[in-house]
Amino acid sequence: MKITLKEKKLSNGMISLYIEYYKGSNTDMNGKRSHIRDFEFLKIYLHQSPKDASERKENKENRKLAEDILSIRQSNYIQGKFEIKNLSKSKRQFLDFFTEKMEEKSSSVKNYGVWQSAYSHLKNCVSPNLLFDEVDENFVKRVKHYYDAEARTKSNLPLSQNSKYSYFNKFKACLRSAFDDGYIFVNYASKVKAFEQGESQREYLTFKELQTLVNTDCKYEVLKTAFIFSCLVGLRWSDINTLIWSEVRDEGENLFRVNFRQEKTDGVEYLYISKQARDLLGDRKSPKDRVFIGLKYSAVYNNEIVRWCNRAGVFKHITFHSARHTNAVLLLENGADLYTVQKRLGHKEIKTTAIYAKIVDQKMRESAQIIPQLNLDLKL
Repeated sequence: MKITLKEKKLSNGMISLYIEYYKGSNTDMNGKRSHIRDFEFLKIYLHQSPKDASERKENKENRKLAEDILSIRQSNYIQGKFEIKNLSKSKRQFLDFFTEKMEEKSSSVKNYGVWQSAYSHLKNCVSPNLLFDEVDENFVKRVKHYYDAEARTKSNLPLSQNSKYSYFNKFKACLRSAFDDGYIFVNYASKVKAFEQGESQREYLTFKELQTLVNTDCKYEVLKTAFIFSCLVGLRWSDINTLIWSEVRDEGENLFRVNFRQEKTDGVEYLYISKQARDLLGDRKSPKDRVFIGLKYSAVYNNEIVRWCNRAGVFKHITFHSARHTNAVLLLENGADLYTVQKRLGHKEIKTTAIYAKIVDQKMRESAQIIPQLNLDLKL
């Protein structure tokens, strides 16, 4: 590959400097040759016709800067080609880099919490002085073994299968970033297999239990409304908490939907909702106003969900996320196909949605026994 500095004249009288990565050429079936190039535009500019000493000086400094960047790109390519480590990066402490990656996730409360938990365990098995220069496949295997056999919860219990899966995946994500950023030459994240994800318990409410909750007082009315809304439409806590009125669309008689950016995947979703769900939201307010004013994530609200359920005679471990599970089960029980449920819940993979189908199958098996026995005098 050839890495060279190029110039492009602009209509505004400036010259744009950019780096061309020439990767050779291909010849198609008709014998036509095409060149393979990538470009990196540096956003560094020269004056085409400098008018004074100041502009000439600026040109000289900017060209020197571009040439320095070119030298770095060429050096990085040579290091990769001949498997030469970047010595300055290889001397960085691994846990320091992990902390940096963790802090990049701080905007997402749940994801950030998983990174923090993974880090708190890593500190027990990784020296704070360990450098990237010491990272190898055996190091990755030792960390996996620690999560699998040695790590303990605050209650001094072994980690659950899903905790092992989540924490080790964050560790591997850090390794992939280190590889992409040039701290290690080998992508060790691909060398060691991840833990299998355990099938988690998806607690949900039956339609009868949900109706009982509707008829039972909750200390916080906004919490009750948001929870029931989630049961009807399947939105996550994070998406309900940030929902604003501009995202609620009244498109006609009995036609309503919410347009929102899903926090977990950062994808834009368009979700039609029922009239009953829309009625729950009440009168429209200013476009920038939150729909569920006063809703917040706290231990007080989480505990109130449990108390509310207990007052309703529902003695299950119900969390706000159980509302989303409830929506999935109710959809499937009432005739929605698996693909539709997948799209409504925003699942990337159908196998995630299929777990709810297993719950519905269980209900089908139970339904075989609900008809009372007949007094039959069978003649064999």
